[in-house]
Amino acid sequence: MLFPEYRPRRLRQHDAFRRMIRETVLSADDLIIPLFAIEGKGVKNPISSMPGQYQLSIDNIVKAAKTAYDLGIPAMMLFGIPDKKNPLGTGAYAKKGIVQKAIRSIKEKVPDIALITDVCLCQYTDHGHCGVVVGQAIDNDATLDLLAKTALSHADAGADMVAPSDMMDGRVAKIRRCLDEDGFSNVPVMSYAAKYCSAFYGPFRHAADSAPKFGDRRTYQMDPANALEAVREVTLDIEEGADIIMVKPALSYLDIICRIREEIDLPIAAYNVSGEYAMIKAADKAGWIDGKKVMMESLVSIKRAGADMILTYFAIEAAKEIKNGNR
Repeated sequence: MLFPEYRPRRLRQHDAFRRMIRETVLSADDLIIPLFAIEGKGVKNPISSMPGQYQLSIDNIVKAAKTAYDLGIPAMMLFGIPDKKNPLGTGAYAKKGIVQKAIRSIKEKVPDIALITDVCLCQYTDHGHCGVVVGQAIDNDATLDLLAKTALSHADAGADMVAPSDMMDGRVAKIRRCLDEDGFSNVPVMSYAAKYCSAFYGPFRHAADSAPKFGDRRTYQMDPANALEAVREVTLDIEEGADIIMVKPALSYLDIICRIREEIDLPIAAYNVSGEYAMIKAADKAGWIDGKKVMMESLVSIKRAGADMILTYFAIEAAKEIKNGNR
């Protein structure tokens, strides 16, 4: 069909037409809010590298969870920041660990929000790596038992879903088996299946005090240059029992989200990570961009690429924009 018979602009002239033919619609139901739990009471520590984000004591985590749920956000991802760390990250699976205590309080006060927990050791180890360190290497198989213990402790405290983010080989199978054997077969696993060794995690590591004390995470997180490897990782995790798979980061890996969407029929999550958040906040503060519009455009792009759910520090702001009709 050639011009002038077909004029695409005809359907762009009226807001009603634009809304009616919009192919991708973002809703609060698509969002998961990440929150950082810290010991204490009445604590709300600003995270300087992530403006508008905080380390929160459990009482304030509960308030944040309620605010999110009241805005229509159905789920949250919980991270813990312990008072003490050690080589084996025992705080990750302690019965009275910060995450375990936070889970119980959230489920008591905001029972209807879906509570997902990050399962990893990096916030709890004094070396900052995601597994057991032997010399200068990460012992994959020795780490699996600790990850399974962590996931089980979260489920026992009341978590609705567990999300291993460590990228150890075989951890999904180990966690799935452990949960099933202990009576938690109904607790799903969201696997950080395609997690890249990315520079975009910098602000998170500041927020969670989880930067490695030596080396880096290239021996277990994925090379940013690889796409076929992502398909293999996702396939392996599905075979091991993952219920939802995640791509992380999101904006620089939209091609990976799209490719995985074409390859699998399980739900896909994408993590709009701290560096992606911080860049938009910084550019907005400098007056270089309209932060709210760029925020919404970025989130729509992640959904358009194929993500069913988006973990994002913009969750509260985006939900308010959506409520006000700004999509």
